Amino acid sequence: MSDVFAALANPTRRELLRLLLERGEQPVQQLADHFDMRRPSLSEHLKVLRDAGLVVEHPVGRQRLYSLRPEPLREVADWLGPYERFWRTRLADLRDVLDGLPDE
Repeated sequence: MSDVFAALANPTRRELLRLLLERGEQPVQQLADHFDMRRPSLSEHLKVLRDAGLVVEHPVGRQRLYSLRPEPLREVADWLGPYERFWRTRLADLRDVLDGLPDE
């Protein structure tokens, strides 16, 4: 899971995942159009995502198409679940305290 967290630490890679989630499978050039960087730099980000198991690549003719592989994200969500419940409870307690304060 550390590879997944390392991959998600970068905002460009998170944006790539968002694009693949919202728009589905895409070729490298179509993804590159969304970023102000050279294609080799973008390909390096895609390699990190691929190595972490977050995307899959398959060739179609001369293009390489990328698609999201969401299973590792489920593992992250499962791991984060207890922390989310912890903070949800704490924030609800804070809301109750603030609601109990007199209005000014």
